[in-house]
Amino acid sequence: MLRIPHELKEEFPEAVTVIDGLIETNHSFARLAAEYDDVNRAIYRIESEKEAASDERLEELKKQRLNLKDKIAGILAKVV
Repeated sequence: MLRIPHELKEEFPEAVTVIDGLIETNHSFARLAAEYDDVNRAIYRIESEKEAASDERLEELKKQRLNLKDKIAGILAKVV
């Protein structure tokens, strides 16, 4: 299995069960988690040179991932 750094459950190992539950029961959280995964995988493809992109695009994606992670952390802080 391919290991992609910064997977959501890797970023919040103490909340794996909560994340799974929220993905199943909270549509907004599931959408945020899916968007995080999409952005994270795009970053991985660029960093592993499987996909070409400008430095600006990579930085934009990293900022987007951080913003999504902050939103997810805020939700998890209320639940955990």
